[in-house]
Amino acid sequence: MLSSSSGDVVRPRLGCAVVLRVEELECDAWTGGNIESVRFAPLFPAPRTERVAPGHLVAVATAANGRQVIVWRWYDAVVLGHEASGSVRLWEPAHGEVIAQPRRSHREQVPGTRGYASAGLPGADWWIAGPVVAQPEDAVVDVVEVEEMFTANGLWAAAFAD
Repeated sequence: MLSSSSGDVVRPRLGCAVVLRVEELECDAWTGGNIESVRFAPLFPAPRTERVAPGHLVAVATAANGRQVIVWRWYDAVVLGHEASGSVRLWEPAHGEVIAQPRRSHREQVPGTRGYASAGLPGADWWIAGPVVAQPEDAVVDVVEVEEMFTANGLWAAAFAD
């Protein structure tokens, strides 16, 4: 969380954007009908040009002063099938085949369809959320869980550090 000039604690607003072009310090992203250049949060793992690609969905944190940083990304993965355990087998270009646990938001998808996958949230190595959509605002992904993880671990100040 961040502090305002009055000392009040302000939680950044999180929204989604689709990556169009990637550079090491920032990327061009599509959101709200606009293309915006947004910097990566300093704590976002590097090398970013190897971790983020066009088509990935990212979480953009916006501070009260309007400053924006990218704090998370979801992979655009192909559903290969469903496992007897209830997990989902996915293929993602940078990672190959992975087994993902479904998020609460996950709706069963048929093989060959695309869904948003993430790695790093507590509870599983890989997660699958909702299906890939045309407008980032329509994505059904675990934004609340990302926000809770950043808040619980005191990461907001580091996300907006210079």
